[in-house]
Amino acid sequence: MNSEQITFSLEQILPRVQKPGRYVGGEFNQVQKPWNQVDIHIALVFPDIYDIGLPNLGISILYDLINQREDALAERAYLPWVDMEKEMRIGGIPLYSLESKTPLNQFDVIGITLPYETLYTNVLNALDLARIPLLSSERQNHHPLVIAGGHACYNPEPMACFFDAMVIGEGEEIIHKIIDVIKAGKRAGLSRDEQVRLLSKLQGVYVPSLYTVTYSAEGTIESFKPTHKDVPTRITRQMAAVLPPPPTRFLVPLVEVIQDRVAVEIMRGCTRGCRFCQAGWIMRPVRERSVQEILAAIDAALKATGYEEVALLSLSSSDYTHIHELVKAVRERFSGKNLSVALPSLRIESFSVELMDELQKMRPSGGFTLAPEAATDRMRQIINKPVSTEQLLDTVRTVFQHGWTSVKLYFMIGHPEETIEDVQAIVDTCYAVLREGRKIAGGRAKVHAGVSTFIPKPHTPFQWVACDTIEQITAKQEILMKGLKNPNIKLSWVDPKDTLLEAWLSRGDRRTGEVILRAWQNGCKFDAWSEHYNYNAWLTAFDSCGIDPFKYSHRERSLDEILPWSHINSGVRTSLLKQDYLWSKEGKTRSDCREHCFGCGILTEYGDLRLSMPNSTWQCPEV
Repeated sequence: MNSEQITFSLEQILPRVQKPGRYVGGEFNQVQKPWNQVDIHIALVFPDIYDIGLPNLGISILYDLINQREDALAERAYLPWVDMEKEMRIGGIPLYSLESKTPLNQFDVIGITLPYETLYTNVLNALDLARIPLLSSERQNHHPLVIAGGHACYNPEPMACFFDAMVIGEGEEIIHKIIDVIKAGKRAGLSRDEQVRLLSKLQGVYVPSLYTVTYSAEGTIESFKPTHKDVPTRITRQMAAVLPPPPTRFLVPLVEVIQDRVAVEIMRGCTRGCRFCQAGWIMRPVRERSVQEILAAIDAALKATGYEEVALLSLSSSDYTHIHELVKAVRERFSGKNLSVALPSLRIESFSVELMDELQKMRPSGGFTLAPEAATDRMRQIINKPVSTEQLLDTVRTVFQHGWTSVKLYFMIGHPEETIEDVQAIVDTCYAVLREGRKIAGGRAKVHAGVSTFIPKPHTPFQWVACDTIEQITAKQEILMKGLKNPNIKLSWVDPKDTLLEAWLSRGDRRTGEVILRAWQNGCKFDAWSEHYNYNAWLTAFDSCGIDPFKYSHRERSLDEILPWSHINSGVRTSLLKQDYLWSKEGKTRSDCREHCFGCGILTEYGDLRLSMPNSTWQCPEV
């Protein structure tokens, strides 16, 4: 089916589906190039529905960078919702790009982003709808190269059999190298195998088919070896030493999406070293954009979109070196334009009255979010988030004094060494916060406790520990539900079965790929959606493959074990992660590495970054 036939078929079926605007394209700021006037055609796929995928900043960055090139184009595709999928399968309509309605199997490259693991079965569904063989080993020369990127790729093994290549790290620079390699290979008439061999020579590109894995009798990994001498034994993460200009011509959606706003990344990386936080470890070092660059990006984006909300993004926005100057400058520059500014990630440690004073002047919303993560000093020392309860309450008082009436607190249960007393302390802390709010805001004061469950993620100091069992998680959640029954306190939590699926997929090895395929064949998809997630179907898939999923989630690893992701080099020394894990058992904390460098390895791994980051407003200190 060609693009004209797809367009005609859409006219017939779209009146029968929810939100037909998801499937037509044509958004303001869409880029559509003449197909025959470029060498390389790339489809960027977010494996969930349009409403979630369109605001994704990673897709927006790549869409902008690729389309700036004269020799390449990028178009987009999202996974159709179940009603549209049914119509597409009945009508024989393949998954297509929104810009030109071209079937995805006609592109040179399919780039799929994997920000989290519960999208894995959606990837298979997208490939099947696109009429592309699911297994990389079954694709032939006329099929597109299927490449993954995103945070979930830091353990690439569960999805290794489905991708021709996987990008480890940041995409801003590597995308151009990938395009150049594929362009040269296409002109030279190289086969798929020859092209992926060339891609494997690029730093940060992992080609799973070029490695073999063997297992011990106990089921642990015995060896992980490349199949050719010129293939690296470890894949080192790709990193942009200096952040490129941020995208400003954001797509304006045709239907309501989860985040309808301008998003500007003000800083990448974090120096706090929270032991549970994968992003904080894999996105080192800190790289900041200048205040003037951020202001210019906001100005251009507002003119290009008409949005009235701006989000200043980073892992910890209040840690941005010039945060007070930035917020004040944004307020003054855009005064009178009815602009709402959000700082979605503020830390208690770097919070200040001065920052609150500035935020108060910028259309504050009804709620304010803080993330203590744990509620006892002992627990916060274990996870390396040494914020005292008094610091939290001081911050809360300031929030309420500045006009906010609702505070959301993010906690996590299931941390290593956690006791029932640590869980009860979450209840006590929520009531302490509510009391502070009532002193200032009276009956309007509200507290929202968002409680997730800890999952030991790859490339963190906690990567060797085990998850709580369903019984343990349920018992802790019952304490919270019983203790926080109050009309002024809202509690939200994560279903323990959702936690286990994420743990199995994020900690799985190459054998997990067979399980993912079997689960999809048995109907699993949209696993991140509660109404579609089928826990029992996943258990059946594991059982049919002869694999015990609980060995992935509930088994503590030894410090010398080969982990499924041991061949992925995030830039941080494994020896430091081990040391930090052992420190956690002693309740020993590590200070912010802006204050003292612990030699995590990021400097030596990438050469002297101080020399390659001349425009950064802050660099790692001397080792």
